[in-house]
Amino acid sequence: MTAPSSRILTMDVLRGCGVMGILWMNVTAFALPQPAYFNPAVSGPASAGDVLFWAVGFLFFDGKMRGLFALLFGASMLLLIDREEMAGRDGRRAQIVRAGWLFAFGLAHYLLLWWGDILMTYALAGSAALLFVRREPLSLVKWAFLFFLLHFLLCAAFLASLYAWSHAAAAPGAAADVRAGFAQFIAPYSDPHSSATQAEIATYRSGFAAIVRHHLAGYPGEWIWSFLFTALETLGFMLLGMAMLKGGFLTGRWSAEQYWRTARHCFLIGLPPMAALALWVIFSRFAVLPSLGSMMVWSFPFRIPLTVGWAALILRLLSGRPQSAITAAIAAAGRLAFSNYLGTSLVMTAIFYGWGLGLFGQVRPAVLPLFVLGGWAVMLLWSPLWLKRFASGPLEWLWRSLARGHLQKIRRNN
Repeated sequence: MTAPSSRILTMDVLRGCGVMGILWMNVTAFALPQPAYFNPAVSGPASAGDVLFWAVGFLFFDGKMRGLFALLFGASMLLLIDREEMAGRDGRRAQIVRAGWLFAFGLAHYLLLWWGDILMTYALAGSAALLFVRREPLSLVKWAFLFFLLHFLLCAAFLASLYAWSHAAAAPGAAADVRAGFAQFIAPYSDPHSSATQAEIATYRSGFAAIVRHHLAGYPGEWIWSFLFTALETLGFMLLGMAMLKGGFLTGRWSAEQYWRTARHCFLIGLPPMAALALWVIFSRFAVLPSLGSMMVWSFPFRIPLTVGWAALILRLLSGRPQSAITAAIAAAGRLAFSNYLGTSLVMTAIFYGWGLGLFGQVRPAVLPLFVLGGWAVMLLWSPLWLKRFASGPLEWLWRSLARGHLQKIRRNN
């Protein structure tokens, strides 16, 4: 299942599925206040369709697509280093330069378009992953699970501090500032009329300049918090991706039966407890601490097998249809994943932010799959058409040119 060129078809398909799946989760953050990611009732009473959209995202997409992307990023680092060293260049230096430019792209993405950027985290975690590129697969897996454990402990400590805060606020004779502080913290996650929620809606319905000023005011403080709660997880998945590349998993060397068996086992391990957590959150009516705890902490151990399960399932399906039109379209979307990721932010913010159509906070979660399907259709249509004339995506070309220090060839030799 390897492409006739230097591209690896399996990785392109996985990357295409990843960038499409990420949109399912990100669309909530594009369209609604940030707490809607945890509670679909933040922008008003939740319908059955709103709850179903949240549940599907929680079970199948949340963290899994981001993990899949990180797996592939780690594997791609090894391929880049090998290619550079075979050409007589310093592979590690090339990766560091690429990471520096990736961080710059991410910073521009954060400030000019959307607060949910992952590129800066990937740039820093990828630089740390360079310390492990020469390790054997088993060692990489051990290190990956060590970072997973540290991530879990960090998030669990944060959740424990929230429970301690809530108990202190509820205790008889609690200080007024403790009660007020906790009430202010939980308000955006439970009250659609909270001042924080209304302020966020007003900001993102305003003009481009006001939104950029808001992002500038929040950086780097808000981004650092996000980085702290994603960096160790991201690094772990990158190392796991390196191990999966070295073991032949990501290059399609396993048999169809091995991929199917891996997918079956991973979903059996991960889905039942995830479903139990989803029911707990729903029956709690999206109470703040169960929602935050389930999405940040308790679901994490099961996101790991589900991420691997998704990769195995996709490669099992690919093994039966390696030459189909849909496979080619998804692979093209994966080859243009960088352009598709940033392009998605541009299109979605143009739809929801005030400098565009200004629909922020006005679309119910149950309707958001229509925007996701539209985004998928655009990716699957434009990516193959672009690659008929060009060898790489526009942003892939720009990134490569900046990293190499001179313009790279982009047009195909036809």
